[in-house]
Amino acid sequence: MPQLLKDLRIDSRRGEAEVVKVWNDLLDPTITAHAQPIGVRKGTLFVVVDSSVWLSEIVRYRRKEILDRLKHSFGPTLIQKISYRVG
Repeated sequence: MPQLLKDLRIDSRRGEAEVVKVWNDLLDPTITAHAQPIGVRKGTLFVVVDSSVWLSEIVRYRRKEILDRLKHSFGPTLIQKISYRVG
């Protein structure tokens, strides 16, 4: 059974789902009002931002803060980078 769980990547998938759940609690409400995670794949968190203005704001000034908070909460390996897009 432990090997099956490892093969299915249950632990990492649980961590990925947890990121989406706690996003609003971890970050500034100003950011979460305009940006929401849609999933994690191979260490990359994918985030949809509601406008190009907010995309620019987050990428220029808040990207490192967001990544640092996520790494602090989930460890250094689950999320290694963040990909933002307007959606």
